[in-house]
Amino acid sequence: MWWQAQTLALSAGALAAGLALTWGEYRGPRALVYAAKPLATLLILALAAAAPLGADPWVARWIVAGLVFSLAGDVLLMLPSDRFAAGLASFLVAHLCYIAAFTQEAGFQLAPLLLAPLLVAVWLVYRRLAPGLGSLRIPVIVYILVIVVMAWQALARCTVVPGAGPPLAAAGALLFATSDSALALARFQGPFQGSQAVVYFTYFAAQWLIALSLGA
Repeated sequence: MWWQAQTLALSAGALAAGLALTWGEYRGPRALVYAAKPLATLLILALAAAAPLGADPWVARWIVAGLVFSLAGDVLLMLPSDRFAAGLASFLVAHLCYIAAFTQEAGFQLAPLLLAPLLVAVWLVYRRLAPGLGSLRIPVIVYILVIVVMAWQALARCTVVPGAGPPLAAAGALLFATSDSALALARFQGPFQGSQAVVYFTYFAAQWLIALSLGA
C-alpha cells in the first residue's frame, strides 16, 4: 500500500513538472524550463530508488544509475551554451546502464526477429539525419547502435523473464528510442510542429515506465 501511494504521489509530481516544462518551453519564462526539467527526472529517479528490490537488486541499481546519467544529460542539453556532445555522452552511458539492467537476470539474448524491425526503423531515421550530421556523424552512429541494443534487449527480456516489469521496461525503451529520434530530427533537420512536446512526452513517459517496472 505504501509503495502504491508513493508511486502515485511521485508520478503526479513528475507529470506536473513535465506539463510545467512544456508550458515554459512554449510560453516561458525560460527559468521554468530550468527548474521543471531536472525536477521531473529527479521525481522519476526517486520513484526508481524507492521501489522494492526484486530477485536481482542489480536490476534496480543499474536503472537508478541510468536515471542519474539521464539527469546529467537533461541538464547539459538545456543549458544556453551548446552542450549537445556532452549531453549525448551522458545519455549514451544511461543507455549502457539500461542494457546492463535488462541483461542482468538472463544474460544477453540473441533474438533476431526482435532486432530486425528495430534496424529497419533506425535505418529510416538515419537516412534523414545523415546529410546534416557533419562532424557528429560517428558519435551519432555509435549512439544509435547503443540505443538499438538497449531496445532490443528490453524486448528480448520479456521472452525470458516473467512478470509485469519487463513489458513496462520494454515499452519505456521503445518510447526512449522514439524520443531520441524526434530530438535528433528536430536538431539536425529543424524543429517540426510540436517537436518539443513530442520529445518531452515520449522521454518522460519512457523514463517513468522504466522506473515503474521495478515495482511491478
